[in-house]
Amino acid sequence: MSSLSEFHFLAVLAQEMNMRKAAERLFVSQPALSQRLQTIEKEWGERLFVRSQKGLSLTPAGELVLKFINEVIVKEEKVRESIHALNAEVYGTLKIAVASIVGQNWLPQVLKKFVTRYPQAKISLVTGWSSEILKSLYEDQVHIGIIRGTPDWKGVKTHLFQDCLYLVDTEITSPEQVLETDRPFIQFKSDSNYYQEIQDWWLKHFKTAPKRTIVVDQIETCKQMTFNGIGYAILPAITLNGAEKDIFKIPLLDENNLPLKRDTWLLGYESAFQLKQVQAFVELIKEHISEENKL
Repeated sequence: MSSLSEFHFLAVLAQEMNMRKAAERLFVSQPALSQRLQTIEKEWGERLFVRSQKGLSLTPAGELVLKFINEVIVKEEKVRESIHALNAEVYGTLKIAVASIVGQNWLPQVLKKFVTRYPQAKISLVTGWSSEILKSLYEDQVHIGIIRGTPDWKGVKTHLFQDCLYLVDTEITSPEQVLETDRPFIQFKSDSNYYQEIQDWWLKHFKTAPKRTIVVDQIETCKQMTFNGIGYAILPAITLNGAEKDIFKIPLLDENNLPLKRDTWLLGYESAFQLKQVQAFVELIKEHISEENKL
């Protein structure tokens, strides 16, 4: 039976599909890599990879073996995490999936504190849209997710913070001026309920669509286009750090004349919150939010 080290060896080969790149990652020569692969293939009784000028490709037997190997590696990692959880020190990998807007604007300060306080812990971070984060949680690819809006989640759900929405522009100083300007309304794509919230607010206030719109795929692009005077946008406070120059920020108000806000939530399954690295991260987040509220 192959050892765990050989499983990781085959996993690297499958990730790279290139003998030279795999050899570099494994810190071995290509001849040594080829010889080790031949030994492993003899043990399985089948060829697992086919070599060509374009690189490596998996045989049908190789696909079956790699599926098994990946399952074993995932289970191995969970066992290691459980073992580390028995110790007082915070070890293991903290796997997080975070809404892009949070990952770009709020999370870096938290992660800086985490890696400073817990140098033995590792971090695996993915960012994306809300649907992608929920998918990562459902498929058990991450320990916790941080999401915007109002998520439909049956596990542990902790509210982190709210931030206000602003009409942002280099010229417009009141919402009513959008009806007079010919400059475009710059919007960014989102799969959360953010877009619908903006649409609802707009129609309640103006009863008509913007004269011109530009749709971009990233909120940072939207922000930079707005700051450079191309048009106006509606942005959450999390993207505005207060250092913007010559920018007007007009808070959006709801029908009760209260600020329109976006929620940020932390999600996960109960089992993940038993891991020490997750517990430490959650506690640090609470500390960070408490410090922010005092400012």
